[in-house]
Amino acid sequence: MTKVVFYKHNGVFYGFHEVGHAGYGEFGTDIICSALSAMTMLIINTIEVSWGVDVKFEMDEETTDITVTVKEALPEYASSDEKQYAVSGLIQGYFYQLMDMIEDYGDYIDVEEEEKPI
Repeated sequence: MTKVVFYKHNGVFYGFHEVGHAGYGEFGTDIICSALSAMTMLIINTIEVSWGVDVKFEMDEETTDITVTVKEALPEYASSDEKQYAVSGLIQGYFYQLMDMIEDYGDYIDVEEEEKPI
């Protein structure tokens, strides 16, 4: 099972931690893991490349652990309201996407929220 813990501060999404192999299919061909990887990289690239915002991420390809945090998702660190809402909204959108996936793949994905200062 893949566990994804979303980080929030004062109710605002600013990052997440993913750990574990979903176990839906063989390693390297698991469609759940592939979907999570694709969505995670979309988030990182959109924030970093498209919006020019620094993303802190750590990835361990052997253990499949990944941690992504973006200070600019929080109002106290944002360079503009637009970027703050865009970044936090994208991370929040990922949370809701995973909640939708749980309806069909709940045996393979676990999602939690954690109120955590950056």
